[in-house]
Amino acid sequence: MVPKSNVNKYSSSMSRCVVITGCSGAGKSTLLSELQRRGHTVIKEPGRRIVQEEMRTGGRALPWLDMSAFLHRVVEMALIDYAAAQCAEGRWVFFDRSIIDAAAALQALEGSLLLAQLGESHRYHPCVFLAPPWPDIYVKDAERRHNIDAALEEFDRLERAYPSLGYEVALLPRICIRERADFVLQALAAW
Repeated sequence: MVPKSNVNKYSSSMSRCVVITGCSGAGKSTLLSELQRRGHTVIKEPGRRIVQEEMRTGGRALPWLDMSAFLHRVVEMALIDYAAAQCAEGRWVFFDRSIIDAAAALQALEGSLLLAQLGESHRYHPCVFLAPPWPDIYVKDAERRHNIDAALEEFDRLERAYPSLGYEVALLPRICIRERADFVLQALAAW
């Protein structure tokens, strides 16, 4: 179980918006599908949506062609998702990644200062669920072309970024999807 923070200096209407993030190919999307099946609202990963759109339209803002352009598009889409989210009391809304993910990647790539700025102005629930590397289930596909080493670098970056912004991180256990969803919901109920 995840301990409840003594003080939440960022209480707001967005405190019902929960981030599921972590290593690529570690079961985040499967977990979010299970949470959606249980009736929760899920905001799909901006990066995947951009890759699909760019591939469909012949665009170049793809991580394997122009990482900087891709990440800037991800930030833009994540900001739109954040503004549109209806995270009212009594209802959980789960985000497949967040603004923080793209801002942390931009900081690593370009030295961008967006991470601190957006991390302060766009808050989510104080507990973030982080999917650790799970090499046994990691697969590449048409939209995920990077290897496990790049996924591990991404995980390390996120494992540092969220706590640096005042979030508590709960590592998702490597268990069946039903139990993983139960873990998330039980941890949130303890808040």
